[in-house]
Amino acid sequence: MRTLRSDVRAISRRSVTRFASAAATPPVAPNQPPSQLLTPEEQVLAKLRNVIDPDFGEDIVACGFVRQLEVDASVGFVSFTLELTTPACPVKEMFQRQSTQFVKELPWVRDVSIKLTAQPPKPLLPESGRPGGLAKMGAKLHAHVFVSRVGIFDADVYGPSLPLMVNPEIKVLEMDPATKAIFPTEYEGVKVVSFGFAGQGSAIMRGPMVSGLIQQMLTTAAWGELDYLVVDFPPGTGDIQLTLCQTVSFSAAVIVTTPQKLAFIDVAKGIRMFAKLVVPCVAVVENMSYFEADGKRFFPFGQGSGERIQRDFGLPNLVRFPIVPDLSAAGDGGQPLVVADPTSATAAAFMDLGAAVVREVAKMAGRPARQAVYYDPQKDVISVQLPGETEFLLPPVVVRENDTSATSIDEWTGQRKRDEVPQDARPAAINPLGNYAVQISWSDGFNQVASYELLDELRRYAVPCQGPVAITLPGGLTAEAQL
Repeated sequence: MRTLRSDVRAISRRSVTRFASAAATPPVAPNQPPSQLLTPEEQVLAKLRNVIDPDFGEDIVACGFVRQLEVDASVGFVSFTLELTTPACPVKEMFQRQSTQFVKELPWVRDVSIKLTAQPPKPLLPESGRPGGLAKMGAKLHAHVFVSRVGIFDADVYGPSLPLMVNPEIKVLEMDPATKAIFPTEYEGVKVVSFGFAGQGSAIMRGPMVSGLIQQMLTTAAWGELDYLVVDFPPGTGDIQLTLCQTVSFSAAVIVTTPQKLAFIDVAKGIRMFAKLVVPCVAVVENMSYFEADGKRFFPFGQGSGERIQRDFGLPNLVRFPIVPDLSAAGDGGQPLVVADPTSATAAAFMDLGAAVVREVAKMAGRPARQAVYYDPQKDVISVQLPGETEFLLPPVVVRENDTSATSIDEWTGQRKRDEVPQDARPAAINPLGNYAVQISWSDGFNQVASYELLDELRRYAVPCQGPVAITLPGGLTAEAQL
């Protein structure tokens, strides 16, 4: 499944003044104005700096979440807005609780009012060349409760499964005769569109016909304002995936696999396809991972595929789903397990997956992926500066030699192939993939996904910052660089 969002962060409605650390707030008598060393606003902001965002590792003031701060010290009243990166922020209750707790530590504060909201929706980047308006990263506050507006698009024309898995009251898509807009049907508050709800047509179509149909259904559907649009792609790396990724700007991809080694081959192809389309993968889902009986856990299809994908491509989240009768029955009965039995362990795993995706998308929305890796043609080195680490330099051939794709690694044995790496190949472009990897396009046409974890492991091959260097790689290959 895939998540779609706006590619633009919201511009703050007004700036927030940032002050130096004020850990030592001067004591004041209760119900009296604070010390003149700090204004009341400064004291409140100093207290709010104790609330740390676990994903960004910074306080909520530095993250720019605090908005519309109002203070009346004479009556001890403080109010402000916490503007989060997403309406489904998994730690918003923690932010609200800790903010109230820290601000009330000020002896003159009697009442704290906090409003939760999310950054205003923005359309997709116009220069992206892809249409916007399908879904937006925003929020609506209804009766003081966040409502996340979600749509699901079933892009598998050959085998649409959504009509079997959900049971909406209206089971046929309708079209406006004047505008030709398709009206999604709705189930449990979620807007859904699937070829299976079209009520006519045949799934026996050629690739170009299918791609055109899918594109039409996605772009002409009257989705309205959405916070998230989840797209269920068909298996493989065919025309549908390419067409949709070139039609709209996807925020992230979730890779679905099974434990077998054979599955790793196809999944690796899918990850590399998304890398070429600059769609970061943020999670791996391992279906039919295990079953439990007599107090033991059994793995009928083997183990390790999910871990290898996570390791080789630096994906941050791995979620396993067991083989349980209730899960199949819920899917076949038109009532998903999260609706039929929301307190079950399997439903909790789905919630964990959703929270992980929301968290990763929010991180990318709140902190655009920075260029941590770049190629310096003058020095002929790849510069790497990972978060919290010092910069180090790698000869290009070192990075290329340690590629983990099927071109370099035998998918069946896991052994590295000894094909000679072109000595004159150099990075033509290096682009970040989310917060976990970069895609390197080489001058000879080769495309490589290099995770930050892999690059960190290559630190032992780092070269000095200046002067000619030469190192010997495993297998006798010599890498040279003039710094």
